[in-house]
Amino acid sequence: MKSRESLIRFKRFQVDEKRRHLAQIETMISEFHRMADDLERQIKDEESRAGVTDIGHFAYPTFARAAMQRRDNVLASAGELDGQLRDAQDALAEALEDLKKIEILEERSTDRERAAEAQRDQAEMDALAGRLAFQG
Repeated sequence: MKSRESLIRFKRFQVDEKRRHLAQIETMISEFHRMADDLERQIKDEESRAGVTDIGHFAYPTFARAAMQRRDNVLASAGELDGQLRDAQDALAEALEDLKKIEILEERSTDRERAAEAQRDQAEMDALAGRLAFQG
């Protein structure tokens, strides 16, 4: 019995860890998108200051070109994290499924123990009632 309780605690810990990992990845993706949006605004501001929006133009601002590269790198990193996010979601779903299976087994075991205890109690009551009926 104790080993199953320990296993349930361990599985709950695993589920919590996977949830934390998933939340970290989601936060990182969100932060990367925020950074990309900020870089996009900086690019637009620089283009409007320079009056040049054509990347191929010789007077296109160097800062805007560098910011575009950083934005693209940040978005690529967010894209890579999307794959990790899917893997983390799958791992969490699997951990939840494992936990649920073990909890169901524990519940069934507890139900069987209660039924056996109720049956023993009923047998004792029947025996007591039989003795009282015999004495009376």
